[in-house]
Amino acid sequence: MNEIVLTAEEKTSERLDKYISEHTELSRSYAAKLTEEGLVAVNGAAAYKKYKLMGGERIEISVPEPETLEALPQDIPVDIVYEDDQLIVVNKPQGMVVHPAPGNPDGTLVNGLLYHCSLSGINGVIRPGIVHRIDKDTSGLLVVAKTNAAHESLAAQLKERKALRRYYCIVNGNIREDEGVIDKPIGRHPIDRKRMAVIEGGREAVTHYRVLERFKGYCLVECTLETGRTHQIRVHMSYIGHSIVGDPVYGIKKERFKTNGQLLHAKTIGFVHPTTGELMEFDSELPEYFTDILEKLRKF
Repeated sequence: MNEIVLTAEEKTSERLDKYISEHTELSRSYAAKLTEEGLVAVNGAAAYKKYKLMGGERIEISVPEPETLEALPQDIPVDIVYEDDQLIVVNKPQGMVVHPAPGNPDGTLVNGLLYHCSLSGINGVIRPGIVHRIDKDTSGLLVVAKTNAAHESLAAQLKERKALRRYYCIVNGNIREDEGVIDKPIGRHPIDRKRMAVIEGGREAVTHYRVLERFKGYCLVECTLETGRTHQIRVHMSYIGHSIVGDPVYGIKKERFKTNGQLLHAKTIGFVHPTTGELMEFDSELPEYFTDILEKLRKF
């Protein structure tokens, strides 16, 4: 067991499970689960998830050791765009997790790929072959390494900013400029540890954007990554006041459209082939969930 000890802020009046989720990296649902299992104590006594904090309490959280995860082959359909003996380029659908993690032990892209082929072992048994990731509710292209040599080459290209990653997104509001660069550091949010934010002392993050089409109250935007921080495009677009439509974390509360997540698609990827030295570039069509919203916007 790992133990986390917190001291509630004065006059917080928040529910226990909510307070824990906001001040640790534990999700609210997991915090609630721990309280139900008697693993959370307030001032030495077991407490329920609905317990309202008054301020100044000592909160002790006993977190069980994580279960050992391993990605196992599963017969899951995978949209393969290109494949050879070194790498594979896939088009991930919205809603699919890239690799196993607590809460998503299987049914991921990696599980499906392992059923189809062998992958690089550099990232261990949970993230084999994964050189870069896209969020669960982001669709689009990513390259996965089959061999360790390919993995090292592709990772180096990303680190040295030699690989191309271009995204399309629909954002709220009308961006004044036709194009621009957002050069703002990104790090873990100081209070909500499940979120990222533009913060002083964060890691360098650079996003180039270009407005492709304007609508009433919205824009279709092309974003090109120079760096690859967690949630980078989502955080940067929200930072300049134009959050991505449907983003449940960084977006606006009342959206006009019903979506299953942010309208963000990894449209183009480019890199130098690890063994042949050939410059390779792949482009993907915008998925139906994305084009449906575009068609509605064009009719306004």
